[in-house]
Amino acid sequence: MISRHFIDVPNPDGSLRRVHYRRCGAGQPLLMVHQSPRSSAEYDALMRVWGQHFTCIAPDTPGFGQSEPLPGNPDIADFAAGLIALMDALGLDRCPAYGFHSGGIILMTAMKHYPQRFTGMAVGGYAIWTEQEMAIFSASYLPVFQPSAYGEHLTWLWNRMLEQSWFFPWFDLRPEARLPNAHADVSRIDQAVREMLESGDHYRAGYGAVLRAPRDIPLADANVPPVLISAYAGDPLQAHIDRLGAMPAGWKAEKVATQADHHRVSLDWLLALPSVPDAVLRESDDQGFARVSTEYFTGLVHWRGRAGDTCIIPAPGRAISLTVGAGIDPPGHGLSDDWQAGSDRATWDAVFAQVQRQRGFADLVFEPPPPGNPAQLYPDLTPDRFGSHLARAWSVVRAGRLFAPWYSVNVIPFDPAAIAPAGLAAAHLALLQARSAYAFHTAYGDRDGDP
Repeated sequence: MISRHFIDVPNPDGSLRRVHYRRCGAGQPLLMVHQSPRSSAEYDALMRVWGQHFTCIAPDTPGFGQSEPLPGNPDIADFAAGLIALMDALGLDRCPAYGFHSGGIILMTAMKHYPQRFTGMAVGGYAIWTEQEMAIFSASYLPVFQPSAYGEHLTWLWNRMLEQSWFFPWFDLRPEARLPNAHADVSRIDQAVREMLESGDHYRAGYGAVLRAPRDIPLADANVPPVLISAYAGDPLQAHIDRLGAMPAGWKAEKVATQADHHRVSLDWLLALPSVPDAVLRESDDQGFARVSTEYFTGLVHWRGRAGDTCIIPAPGRAISLTVGAGIDPPGHGLSDDWQAGSDRATWDAVFAQVQRQRGFADLVFEPPPPGNPAQLYPDLTPDRFGSHLARAWSVVRAGRLFAPWYSVNVIPFDPAAIAPAGLAAAHLALLQARSAYAFHTAYGDRDGDP
């Protein structure tokens, strides 16, 4: 099973940045670096398979997922150094690694600078851009991504992620830029959109560092660990296999038919590398995920704080990302796993009590639920083919700053700063994450009488 953790990693200036990582399996460690602008969540299914052979460790790279960005204007060498700093913080001395697309670029850079830290690598697609291609990317690939007052940015984002599988790059509409495996998989698009919403404009730093990175691989006589580079049919980087040129001894590049074939040859390669000792990984003690098992809920619950703290339970539709101090994301909210049972108050109390005991929190303080009828407060936000759920959620959040309940015209006082797009964006993401807001409200509203 997959667990989730946070750890503090030193920056070169002595400050600390918080890094989130997923872990799965047992045995020797395997470091897995995701592509941009995604997060370690993209490896969820793969970790469950490869965890039969390794302790899979998949961090969110700086500025993506739940990891804080690197300071300043980092280049690819900074991302590579940041990865090594993470390994140091975790207690990883030397290990094999896997990276896909830009994750492979980060790993390749880290290996060139710190070859002694890796036993070898498997990389999924390695880009060798021409000058013409680089010019195209530089001009259009990384537009500024800022929330707009009425949510117009959400329409752009949904279609950008949708058409990324239709054309590569996504804005190049020439017939020769069409991809063979176009899809309209709503769940895949929605996941990618949410990850971009988490990153915000920080995505340009991480993605930009990768795009600007030198596209050279080590010289043929370089003394570096063995690397496999493979790419499957339909991957726009499969053609780049032919651009790699001479490679160091022990390196291999191949084209395969399917993504499953890519995963198979990568795993075989990694298993053939010299083994390393198991690692006891470190983690932060003031934020993490409690594994909870009650009669009606089993899963990970996100918490923040220290033993003895008074702990906030956010209102339905919110998350502790919108609060300060100690807190617990209710199941089906924020970063916690989905709720599995009904609306009985005791079933929720059992979850909170278990987290409270595990973490040694003092009192639990419940934010008051919003006024109104729960059936109207929380509209259906199931993702659809057109991404219209994103606009619905934005409208709910914006109206909620002006009226109570949001669906009424009962005017409430407000500070104009309350409808600034940045603040709306944070609440919007929390509402999208609130898959169980109605169930929680139905139980939670009875604590002090019906709201």
